[in-house]
Amino acid sequence: MADSLQDQLLKSGLADADKAKRLAKEKRKAAKLARGTGRDLIDENKEAARQVLAKKVQRDRELNQALNSKAQRKAINAQIKQLIENHKLESGQGEIGFNFSDGKKVKKLYVTSLEQKQLSAGVLSIVKQGDEYKMVPRKVADKISERDPDRVIASETNPNVALTQEEQDWYKDYEVPDDLNW
Repeated sequence: MADSLQDQLLKSGLADADKAKRLAKEKRKAAKLARGTGRDLIDENKEAARQVLAKKVQRDRELNQALNSKAQRKAINAQIKQLIENHKLESGQGEIGFNFSDGKKVKKLYVTSLEQKQLSAGVLSIVKQGDEYKMVPRKVADKISERDPDRVIASETNPNVALTQEEQDWYKDYEVPDDLNW
């Protein structure tokens, strides 16, 4: 049988047995070190994959949060629109121009003299719906303000304006249904 090169060198006397053992030991150490480095590479790959997964989870969480906030804003806008549509007073039928400011712009809404007094006293408020301005009762404007304070344009409380009992009971002309349950 063919002997290994190491065995042949030992038999011929060209190599020393101690030197052969040292070389074999160094070879085993190098192999062990190479195997250990392989584990480090595997650990590094696992860590990189874990980091990529964590980044993806964070990105997904941020996208879900953006979608949830968008849906919440949409729901709030729908609530505000419904409040305005259900409680708005017909405006534009008066002859008196009521001036109010919307940001840096001065706007005018034509109201009756009763509505003007009620707006000045804070019984009525002006809210913004899209590009239009609507008059609503103060309580409704407060509910709208809880949801979006920027939508309430003119909501003043002026104690110097005195309203008569008839002007305070402006809603008495509205018909109350007979089948209304309290």
